[in-house]
Amino acid sequence: MAKRALISVSDKTGIVEFATKIQALGWEIISTGGTKTALDAAGIVTIAIDEVTEFPEMMDGRVKTLHPKIHGGLLARRDLDTHVSAMEAHDISPIDLVVVNLYPFKETIMKPDVSYADAVENIDIGGPSMLRSAAKNHASVTVVVDPLDYEVVLSELSENAETSYEIRQQLAAKVFRHTAAYDALIAAYFTEQVGVEKPEKLTLTYDLKQAMRYGENPQQDADFYETGLPVAYSIAQAKQLNGKELSFNNIRDADAAIRIIRDFTAPTVVALKHMNPCGIGTAEEIESAWDYAYASDPVSIFGGIVVLNREVDAATAQKMHDIFLEIIIAPSYTDEALAILTTKKKNLRILALDFDQQKASEREVEVTGVVGGLLVQNQDTTVELRDSWEIVTKRQPSEQEVAAMEFAWRSVKYVKSNGIIITNDHQTLGVGPGQTNRVASVKIAIEQAADRLDGAVLASDAFFPFSDNVEEIAKAGIKAIIQPGGSVRDQDAIDEADKHGIAMVFTGARHFRH
Repeated sequence: MAKRALISVSDKTGIVEFATKIQALGWEIISTGGTKTALDAAGIVTIAIDEVTEFPEMMDGRVKTLHPKIHGGLLARRDLDTHVSAMEAHDISPIDLVVVNLYPFKETIMKPDVSYADAVENIDIGGPSMLRSAAKNHASVTVVVDPLDYEVVLSELSENAETSYEIRQQLAAKVFRHTAAYDALIAAYFTEQVGVEKPEKLTLTYDLKQAMRYGENPQQDADFYETGLPVAYSIAQAKQLNGKELSFNNIRDADAAIRIIRDFTAPTVVALKHMNPCGIGTAEEIESAWDYAYASDPVSIFGGIVVLNREVDAATAQKMHDIFLEIIIAPSYTDEALAILTTKKKNLRILALDFDQQKASEREVEVTGVVGGLLVQNQDTTVELRDSWEIVTKRQPSEQEVAAMEFAWRSVKYVKSNGIIITNDHQTLGVGPGQTNRVASVKIAIEQAADRLDGAVLASDAFFPFSDNVEEIAKAGIKAIIQPGGSVRDQDAIDEADKHGIAMVFTGARHFRH
């Protein structure tokens, strides 16, 4: 008896060539719907599914393969006499090869105008059932879900007339990964539709985007996975125009940079190093914004990541070309700018990103791995501006100081806690990131901003636990502070500020970033 293959695919890439070759090897082919039509049109002899089941397709194709003559042929163990005799008793023929891929649920829900009914209709039932049956019985059945695996199966069948157990086992594992990912997308879609915010089961799926040379350090293995539903404003979706492949640390830094710049609508440049902003500049045009960002800290920007929220022109490109940068990210580049940036800079990574999708990216949850689990939270995308502030000191801030505080408060959100930042109304001047006590961060920021403190303000990502922070700020001559408030010793900080004639604003919200 000829061996039988069942072929039913939504993605018809390479399927005619595959079917032609296995038929030439003597296999019979069972097929359904559009796949059968395509194979028949190519002159490939196929057996209709209802010829096997002796039962018509019904309910608009919802019920066609869910039948004992299909699943019996897939699940029957060839090494058990009871299974073999059951097949004989019920006229069930074994199916030894299954080639199935699924209704395009992912592609359907990615359409901006998709209806709920259309999404539901594109949930495949028969396909996953056949795949899982075949994969479970991989001792006897070869199952293929990915067109990339056609060649290895054809090679084995041509050379040995059957596939090896190792190959069948590998293909079965791939099937279960595939159906798990498919179900995860469906679960996530329904969870969102019904508004469940804290599901008892968290189903996430990711696709391998890039195998990396190493991770955070050379001794660490790493890979880059992209969310099952791609996010347009993400490093995974950026178009690389020049340079070496992104490294693990490149991707983390670049991700931090594109998060920061979302909070700025005017022409802005963010320079970042080791997950902390080392320079932020904003102006009426992008070249001046670059000048401000560079001047913020011309030492730390060396070897850093730069993101610009406007098209890069030739003048700005020339200034960036003159220093060593790892990555430049922008919505676009003029032809002249791109030519300048790539001249003698073959390793400079240049990325183009769709900045129009920034708002949509804010809905993505943050997932942080811990040993034995995950922490999941929404992104910290809120900025408390002047309407929600409380001025807690006798001295009121000037309009210039208020503008500087707004800029500082947007910027400090992205400084690693304990985070301190000193700015004017268009430029960062000093950054004190990630110290184990807040006064140390204050001192670092002041030291960096020295000689540029006229009109400067200081922002702290969380409250001051002691008045010594304000003492250090007063010594430097800074006259305005913005911080969340909320310490049991707030009054001590207020009193210290009043003592030195400093204006202080409480925002009522902290912005830790660990």
